[in-house]
Amino acid sequence: MEGKTEMKKKRRRRPRPTPLEYSKKKWFQLVMWGNFIFLYFPILSLIAFSFNDSKRNITWQGFTFKYYVKAYHNASLFDAFINSLIVAGISTVVSTILGAMLGLALYRFKFPAKNVFDGWVHLPIIIPEICMGVAMMVFFAKANIQLGLFTITVSHIAFTIPFVAVVVRARMSGFDISLEEAARDLGANQFQTFKDVTFPYMVPGVIAGALLALTLSLDDFVITFFTSGPGSTTLPIKIFSMVRFSVTPEINAASTVLIVLTLTLALSTMIYQSRKNKKGGGIVI
Repeated sequence: MEGKTEMKKKRRRRPRPTPLEYSKKKWFQLVMWGNFIFLYFPILSLIAFSFNDSKRNITWQGFTFKYYVKAYHNASLFDAFINSLIVAGISTVVSTILGAMLGLALYRFKFPAKNVFDGWVHLPIIIPEICMGVAMMVFFAKANIQLGLFTITVSHIAFTIPFVAVVVRARMSGFDISLEEAARDLGANQFQTFKDVTFPYMVPGVIAGALLALTLSLDDFVITFFTSGPGSTTLPIKIFSMVRFSVTPEINAASTVLIVLTLTLALSTMIYQSRKNKKGGGIVI
């Protein structure tokens, strides 16, 4: 009995394993690999079959680039890609400017009902995209605004502003306000203090927020579906309309281009963040 009691005490004294120690366990590694395969195997198969030399796209018939060439020469598909770039470019610029100012204001100022306003700002992140898409469509209909690239761009701006604001606000949470006070003591006015002290500290968060807004705008389907009109088809909408007839290597090629573009933007953000972290100015997201 005494031996069993001592064994129980030793077991109780053992510290709990840390999350990093769990990653060394085989069962944990198997679960992680299973999740990775479940999540990413369909994407990898889509990329692989974009090089398949077969119209039916069911069995592998050989390696070819002809469907990328065919997708490039598809006028409607190319126009949809250009529309996506136009919408994403404009919405990213506007949402980055407005989101950066909003994030700075939420960090710096205190006012009545700030918590309520803060929750209202984050609604586009919380609510389902389909609800926001329907709401924007109803708004444009009531305002008698014809659906097109303009309505898509406005909807994307409204959707991506909170994401930029969250990133910028998180970045500013580590800002030392005494730096601004020191600049003013040295004779700098409010604009000079912002330009030379505050804004350089904000830049990593602004760039990360801009890349996030660009990625969300390029990939968005639901909101775009409800706010698009004739002649304003974006690449995700075009791919969806093509899939309804059949899944061909041409569709896979167009989807692969969109995936590669999104991954490039995401990797650029990660590389930029890691470099800033090494310099001691990491982005807090």
